Amino acid sequence: AGGGSGPVGSAAEDGGPPAPERVLFPPTFSVSEIKNKQRRHFMFLRWKQQQRKEKLAARKKRRKEREALGDKAPPKAVPKTIENQRVYDETTVDPNDEEVAFDEATDEFAPYFNRQTVPKILITTSDRPRGRTVRFCEQLSTVIPNSHVYYRRGLALKRIIPQCIARDFTDLIVINEDRKIPNGLLLSHLPDGPTAHFRMSSVRLRKEIKRKGKEPTEHVPEVILNNFTTRLGHSIGRMFASLFPHDPQFIGRQVATFHNQRDYIFFRFHRYIFKSEKKVGIQELGPRFTLKLRSLQKGTFDSKFGEYEWIHKRREMDTSRRKFHL
Repeated sequence: AGGGSGPVGSAAEDGGPPAPERVLFPPTFSVSEIKNKQRRHFMFLRWKQQQRKEKLAARKKRRKEREALGDKAPPKAVPKTIENQRVYDETTVDPNDEEVAFDEATDEFAPYFNRQTVPKILITTSDRPRGRTVRFCEQLSTVIPNSHVYYRRGLALKRIIPQCIARDFTDLIVINEDRKIPNGLLLSHLPDGPTAHFRMSSVRLRKEIKRKGKEPTEHVPEVILNNFTTRLGHSIGRMFASLFPHDPQFIGRQVATFHNQRDYIFFRFHRYIFKSEKKVGIQELGPRFTLKLRSLQKGTFDSKFGEYEWIHKRREMDTSRRKFHL
């Protein structure tokens, strides 16, 4: 086989003891030094297997020590992750902050949260949508109650928005596509904005989801907004909340989840059932997709003269992996 840094796991040539069953790699061993590709791949798998065994043995040892100590056992160590090592953001929302409460009472979504308006959503597409985008819009309309799908037919957004306002629509959703794949979502709150532009990825339609449940019913779903902690994230969460009616119909057992993790917003639509007091079973109904905020604009959509509250500038903002904006 290829050259390495000496025999690995083989018996000594001068009549030494037989090789142990477990592969022992020298401290300076590097799999990349092996020239033969097949041998290199084989030794890498052996090395990974050894690492897993050592990790499992160390875990069993720690568990036995904790059981032996009982109540005197030290608390479990919290593993370091990118999320819990996050850089502190000065705009993190405090629910008891008077300034935040005042902003919530006076922003564009206040009429919705004060139950003065009922959500009515228009879902449309880019010009000449293909089949996958059309099916995605139709499935999205079954998730969001009181939503209506219309196709653009070459009509400019600046002409669509006044017509939406005249027909009492509260929100406009535009699904953009590239190479027959949905790749963008524009969400504009009417009549006074704001407008958020998202990059869309990982779109899965219902038929592409394994072990999916039956078609969703017309019951109003529950809404979960998870981990929108900053002022910007708080605004985005309120935008998503304003798409759904206030009072969910719990009899439908359906829930729409917007989960923010590392500034990626994961959408899932599930049906749940209580199997016992402690166990809950869930079925994904679909569709599913992932959003990444690109910009937040004041007012309704205006690509030329619009005033932007926030724009994602990758080279300036993505300097640290532990810095998040939502």
